[in-house]
Amino acid sequence: MPRHPWLTLAAVLGWAGLTVQVYLVLIARWQEQASLVGGLINVFGFFTVLTNTLVATVLSQAAFGRESAARRWFLSPAVSGGIAASIALVAVAYSLLLRHLWHPQGWQWLADELLHDVMPLLFVLYWWRVVPKGSLRVHHLGLWSLYPAGYFAYALWRGHEIGVYPYPFIDVASLGYGQVMLNALAVLVGFWVIGLVLLMLDRWQGRWGN
Repeated sequence: MPRHPWLTLAAVLGWAGLTVQVYLVLIARWQEQASLVGGLINVFGFFTVLTNTLVATVLSQAAFGRESAARRWFLSPAVSGGIAASIALVAVAYSLLLRHLWHPQGWQWLADELLHDVMPLLFVLYWWRVVPKGSLRVHHLGLWSLYPAGYFAYALWRGHEIGVYPYPFIDVASLGYGQVMLNALAVLVGFWVIGLVLLMLDRWQGRWGN
């Protein structure tokens, strides 16, 4: 796969957004004299942070990674397509469900913009412009769904254990399991819609050439 210079900037922005977010969490924990390890566990308990980590990893491999089995795996159309669907879900879900709930300022605003707006746009652009097209099939959507479904199961288990849920729309303590399951199904349907759009674009671009 050819290397594109602009991907270096995209990778740097991805890691910068993650670094700022992790720093803000750790400095807040330090000031509260709370566990820094606990802070790391908390911040990486968010689907946004996990998915942006995957995004930054793929962009780094594409920009300057050495040839290896890991690089081939991350840059494969199936893996990159799944990550593109996931980061698009991050952007859509945040805009529809979460953006109105808070108004970050300063460095938190910067991290917020990078993780929820800039990186989703850059990664979808990477997928559209760089990733080879024409090899994706419907069964890939099922495989991609394992990631958000697995995250949801983990978030519920962790929330049950410690009483803290990463997102208000899956807060069992406030909403109950019935409403949380409906919310999760709605998010999953949204993910399927995004995935189907990517599959159609992949087929269209594969048919007419990259």
